[in-house]
Amino acid sequence: MRCSFHDDYVVDLPPGHAFPMRKFVLLRDILLREGLAAPGDVIAPPEADWDLLALAHSRAYLDALRDGTLDAAAVRRLGLPWSPALVRRSRRATMGTLLAARNALRDGVAANLAGGTHHACHGHGEGYCVINDVVVAIRALRSEGGPRRALVIDLDVHHGNGTAELLAGDRDAFTFSMHGANNFPLRKPPSSLDVPLPDRMGDDEYLRTLAVHLPAVIDRSRPGVAFYLAGVDVVAGDRFGRLSLTRAGLRARDRLVLRSLGERGIPAVLVLSGGYAATPELTADLHAEAHRAAAEPDVAALLAGCGRHARA
Repeated sequence: MRCSFHDDYVVDLPPGHAFPMRKFVLLRDILLREGLAAPGDVIAPPEADWDLLALAHSRAYLDALRDGTLDAAAVRRLGLPWSPALVRRSRRATMGTLLAARNALRDGVAANLAGGTHHACHGHGEGYCVINDVVVAIRALRSEGGPRRALVIDLDVHHGNGTAELLAGDRDAFTFSMHGANNFPLRKPPSSLDVPLPDRMGDDEYLRTLAVHLPAVIDRSRPGVAFYLAGVDVVAGDRFGRLSLTRAGLRARDRLVLRSLGERGIPAVLVLSGGYAATPELTADLHAEAHRAAAEPDVAALLAGCGRHARA
């Protein structure tokens, strides 16, 4: 599988910061070690230009982000200290999702080893999310003559408030968020379909719920491309999670999503979203489960067929 990654995805944070920044490079290393990606499959994205970022965000926010003039309240809301490196990281990660989307249309599936920053809104960032990469990619694909209809499958434990806000009223974009009802953010603008979940939900109930909604969502939205926000903060023990999936349940979730898309001929774009396990190493290994699911022979064959269909 072709994957977007750049060393700039990792930036220095203050000691003790909650965000597991090292997970990005650790995930790259896992994929190479397990043969889930070859060295030539790892593609370094350039920095997205500011006009591209303006497909999702206000010029005032982008100017403040570029110039380092975000006020103290905006930085607190973002949850990450501003730095030139953070800006470079955010621009590269956004371009990484767009490159993954282009590659998914050719190959049937591709990934960004970052992205899924679904809390970023039109005029501000929040919740460790600086730029809404998925919304930028959806709109950029359209401008390039790619698919107009897009599906966002957001299975991060946190509601995709920024994505819901930015794509509200867009008849060609369907947003599906299955998330913890009692978790961040407090204000949850409506997605096309929201499925709030109770605390401590485990594998069986979670997978039954997903199996009820996912096929109908795909069939109703009729997308030309799907973005899968495969957050791993649904797993038991996650610092910010509150759900109780096991690793096996996580793999079953990822397999269900990818197989459902493959069976319907829809190219899949994998992005990370959240994960805050006990260590960055464990977090990265959980993120790798989506790639392991995509590499299972039956799933891989279905997804490869999506790429052939897209090229035709």
